Amino acid sequence: MADTQAPGRLGLDFSVEAAARYAAPIGLGVVFLIFFIATPDFLTTSNISDLLVSASILLVLAMGQQLVVTVAGIDLSVGSNLPWSAAVLGYAYTSGWGLTVSVGLALLAGLAVGVVNGLLVARLNMTDFIVTLGSLSVVSGLTLLLTSGNTVPVNSDFLRALAINGIGPVRWFWVLAFVVAVLVGFLLYRTRTGTYLLSTGGNIEAARGVGIHVNRIRLIAYASSGLACGVAAVLFVARTGGADPSLQTDLLLSSIAAVVLGGSSLFGGKASVFGTVTGALLLQSLINGFTLLGISQYYQPIAVGTVVLGAAFISRFQK
Repeated sequence: MADTQAPGRLGLDFSVEAAARYAAPIGLGVVFLIFFIATPDFLTTSNISDLLVSASILLVLAMGQQLVVTVAGIDLSVGSNLPWSAAVLGYAYTSGWGLTVSVGLALLAGLAVGVVNGLLVARLNMTDFIVTLGSLSVVSGLTLLLTSGNTVPVNSDFLRALAINGIGPVRWFWVLAFVVAVLVGFLLYRTRTGTYLLSTGGNIEAARGVGIHVNRIRLIAYASSGLACGVAAVLFVARTGGADPSLQTDLLLSSIAAVVLGGSSLFGGKASVFGTVTGALLLQSLINGFTLLGISQYYQPIAVGTVVLGAAFISRFQK
């Protein structure tokens, strides 16, 4: 006799899976409601504008992380790749190489780390966790050597305008983050490469069996994540006015949490660009709300870490 499932249990499974799928939008709505009640400053035009600017940097990083997670990988090196790319930008700019060259070198620096990670994971078949954890440490050391452990000031009128100005009420940071998200969405859902990324993450052996060059696809994913770090570094320098060599572990954790909260599976083969955008907004809203309420910054990593654990738990119910 064929196995059957009780209607009650079927409904429960569906409800849990639906909750997991829409965790980020639901969570964002709850967070907005709580902070709206807690402080009148949260839903003001100026605060929402600043929130979206801050979320733009995380969103760009999360888009790169999205591609890596899609192929069932993880990129821990983003925590040091961002300050590394920023340091390269700062070093080149203060050396008189001009802003265009400096930004180009920052993008190449981030891309290079991603390519090395991809080669080690795809070509040498090394574990992604170990490879990117090692890169996190190595690249952090290189950053400290390049900057002597000091923040490198970047006094650029163009970068300052990039962080402050926009088209009417729409800030340039939002535009750039939106463009990155659209490009990643187009890559995943409208190109053959995107189909290969999803197939490789879903079942790498089956993908290999139908002729997909899975090593090349995994390399593309890690290289894209590295390039996203370079883009995020430019935004980071524009916003802060300098290249801080410190590890960005908060952004690392948040980039992973945003992807999983958005409905992507840590086991690969499933991606949601809209969900990742919502997840990034949720995490940044938490930090923004804490700041407005005067809650100590030491509680912020606790909150983000809790969300990461919650995201990992939620991913168990995704199909």
